[in-house]
Amino acid sequence: MSQDDNTNGRRHRRAFLAGTAAFGAAGLAGCMDLLGGDDEEDDEYTYELEQIGSGRTGRELSGMPMSEMPDLEGELTIYSGRNEFLVGPLIEAINDFYDDFEATPRYQGSTDLVNQIRNEGSGSPADVFYSVNSGALGALADAGRTRSLASDVAEMVPPEFRTDQWIGTSGRARSIPYNTNAYSASDLPTSIDAYTDFEGQLGWAPGYGSCQAFVTAMRLLEGEEATREWLEGIQENGIQRYPNELAVCEAIADGELDAGFTNHYYIQRVLDGSSNAPIATTFTQGDAGSVFNVAGAAVVDTTDSPDLAQNFVRHLLSAQAQDYFARQTFEYPMVPEVDPIGNLPPIDELNPPSDLDLSQLSNLQPTVDLMRDVGIDL
Repeated sequence: MSQDDNTNGRRHRRAFLAGTAAFGAAGLAGCMDLLGGDDEEDDEYTYELEQIGSGRTGRELSGMPMSEMPDLEGELTIYSGRNEFLVGPLIEAINDFYDDFEATPRYQGSTDLVNQIRNEGSGSPADVFYSVNSGALGALADAGRTRSLASDVAEMVPPEFRTDQWIGTSGRARSIPYNTNAYSASDLPTSIDAYTDFEGQLGWAPGYGSCQAFVTAMRLLEGEEATREWLEGIQENGIQRYPNELAVCEAIADGELDAGFTNHYYIQRVLDGSSNAPIATTFTQGDAGSVFNVAGAAVVDTTDSPDLAQNFVRHLLSAQAQDYFARQTFEYPMVPEVDPIGNLPPIDELNPPSDLDLSQLSNLQPTVDLMRDVGIDL
């Protein structure tokens, strides 16, 4: 790799990341230039992309490239509730892009990290909190442990995916994966309530946090009694339990199930491993089955480097980082110019419930208690 420096002191080396992800199997594999080519002026690139149900033959970089963002110089500690496997290569790539910058991530559960920052008080070493969900971001902000973001950072993301204290960096939609040999999208109900009478074989992963957040959304939107009735009805309908949502999608692709309840990106991971697998995505409309949640970041209030921390968050919204989330984790990018991977509608064509406070989705215990009370094995 080239290590030539330009006049701004920016390292011209480009960090190579995996070209195609095979999650649940080989993980990140292959080699690709995440941050551009050897030419300093080459901020636009096209590369061959293994088809993931999208019909694309390649992608171009969209949005603001890192080369147009403020340089990063100094050291930061990132408390990351996102898994190292998913975001470690991106953080490493940002580190490699600059001579005099180093972000050191500490990985743990998002809720645990919120509690840790609160317990550490003014002595917390955390500069940036990087959360897997908006609930944990809201909890840290509600505790008064975040700094306001500058308007030029906040405005990079649509207002429904940010506050003045935290910002979404990538998103995931609840979805209905289905077997295309058994059904077409028009055959599937557009209301989550209708699945208690669905004639096909359904699957879910009730012990999975994402599934419990979905049931939490139903409890918040429709009330505990209606949610109890739905849980009882879906069990009476013979829904099958799986250990995680990737396993649900694999079972659908294998013909064991007709449909299920999962986050959208598990479908894309199955298609990444087998582009002709008989599985596709549809969505319910305006209810708990179509909740859209975000992973995101906040600047911790006690940081000694608030400007550097905020500019690191800015880099998570760069063209390269947003493309990484699309290609490598199959999440929805938050910057509108960057398209998701796969045969998916853009964010503005989704129809999530409009009256749901996403920060409340982190309170899973009442949902867990309810699910157990109706006899669901978690």
